[in-house]
Amino acid sequence: MSENILVAVAWPYANAEIHVGNLTGSHLPGDIVARYHRLKGNKTLMITGTDSHGTPVTMSADKLGKPVEEVYKFYHEGFIELFQKIGISYDLYTTTHSENHFKVAQNMFLALQKNGFLFTKVEPQWFSPGLNRFLPDRYIEGTCYICGSDGARSDQCDVCGNVLDPAKLVNPKSKIEGDRSSPELRETEHFYIDLSKLEPDVKKYLQDRASYMRDTVLGESLRKIEAEGLKPRAITRDLDWGIPVPVQGWEGKCLYVWFEAVIGYLSAPIEWAQISGNKDAWREWWTNPAAKQFHFIGKDNIFFHTSLWPAELMGVGSAFMELFAGEEIPLIVPYDVPANQFMNLEGKKISGSRNWAVWVRDALTRFDPDAIRYYLTANMPEAKDSDWDWAEFVARNNNELVATWGNLANRVLSFSYKHWEGRAPNVDASALREADLELLKTIENGFNVVGAELEAVRLRSALSEALKLATAVNQYLDAQSPWSAVKTDKESAAKTIYTALKAVNSLKVIFAPFLPFTCEKLHKFLGYESTLFGEQYTETVKDALGEHLVLRYRPPARNENQWKAAELEPGQKLNQPAPLFRKLDPSVVEEERARLGAQS
Repeated sequence: MSENILVAVAWPYANAEIHVGNLTGSHLPGDIVARYHRLKGNKTLMITGTDSHGTPVTMSADKLGKPVEEVYKFYHEGFIELFQKIGISYDLYTTTHSENHFKVAQNMFLALQKNGFLFTKVEPQWFSPGLNRFLPDRYIEGTCYICGSDGARSDQCDVCGNVLDPAKLVNPKSKIEGDRSSPELRETEHFYIDLSKLEPDVKKYLQDRASYMRDTVLGESLRKIEAEGLKPRAITRDLDWGIPVPVQGWEGKCLYVWFEAVIGYLSAPIEWAQISGNKDAWREWWTNPAAKQFHFIGKDNIFFHTSLWPAELMGVGSAFMELFAGEEIPLIVPYDVPANQFMNLEGKKISGSRNWAVWVRDALTRFDPDAIRYYLTANMPEAKDSDWDWAEFVARNNNELVATWGNLANRVLSFSYKHWEGRAPNVDASALREADLELLKTIENGFNVVGAELEAVRLRSALSEALKLATAVNQYLDAQSPWSAVKTDKESAAKTIYTALKAVNSLKVIFAPFLPFTCEKLHKFLGYESTLFGEQYTETVKDALGEHLVLRYRPPARNENQWKAAELEPGQKLNQPAPLFRKLDPSVVEEERARLGAQS
């Protein structure tokens, strides 16, 4: 039976290029899971967009001396280009700077207010006398009063992960003014969400997911609640770039980005439904209790997505739908938050400012997308931090991707194409031998093994199991030796090659979520005119705020379950095969290491 699967991915800030750590942290795992569920025939919707209102965006604009909207659009359009090239197949990649997102976020605010979860309070906030304005939290850095680390933002310390009281920050400094002006605390009024009222429901929500939520996610979330509790938190700020507070007399204040950006997981499906011509279609993933929502994020955002975001949803109850669509229907909460840890680079923390990073758009000018996807998946930081190492990248590409899987597919197709006149051997499938049937049974069972790992979002293990299946086919070929048998017993060689082709045909499906570009090529080599996946395309959406570019996904014509052993007709016509992957020269290692830290 088909399921409704929402794949919601972290919204990247529009202030820097995307590096491999960002990609393997959320976008790539989300894409692998989405592609798997599409192959299964599930109703899958994959969404996210550019976080256009965060203070990292305004800080970048200040530094460049450019309008914020110009800066956000520059990065937004670059992200879209990147996701097309690396194959991150968003049904909709949009932006928080859209009329739709403004409306949805403001309605969420009003629903929480209606249900009694908001209150106002006058609080101290950092103010710059030199600039004569309040400074957003990321504009202020100092020493964390909890762990003692330098470089803590006034609202959160990235080292210990704690939410901070801005007034307690030690040695605060303005990031844009330095020593020219000392920030001072001045009183300002803001709206707060009373998370303490929702704490019991959030704890139960987490405890109900203990059987499948990752230990790194569940443990951190429950520990923070036990240690600190869910305290009231401000959801507005003194800003001029963002979503206005929908309350009369609150002009000049906007919704706090931590509060409104996560609402994009709801607003993006609503926008997708509107521009797809079926404005109510989003409900299948948001008001259907049987739908499953997966939120893919990095470990620095775990608490927001496991505690604060569910609290927002619980707080609005059915009031959002009442305000938005005139119906009293509650929204559902996320099913799972399979957050990844961090990826480092050559033993050091990735740093954009020091150019200690592998920028994905740049890497794609020298390496094929599936080679990058393979290494990032095999090295994905699911349970602990991992490390991008250029020597390992080359070794895994050559010894696993090329030698185990790529050479298998190429030599079987090339051999069949050469010796059976461009076709699969025309054998009697009922006459296959015990060894042939045993291999095909192993591959058939592989769909269950790999599928179970993908269902549980254990992607490293899923890829490892897929590679084991390719190894099993290689071992079968070594034992049967069709390369020599074709000279003395062509009938025996035909059975071997037909069996191997059937296995490769099925492995093409199993590898497809990880390696979509080469698996589509292989699909064509095997003689199929259809496609495994749909296609990505861009579209311009116009609204009251202007226009914004979106990335969309057009599914293939058929939507049946393909996650099963693939059929291959005896004598099926093949297309001229070619190698799927490139072997990399060892010199690549030092060439790429020399780029690290270099100024462009």
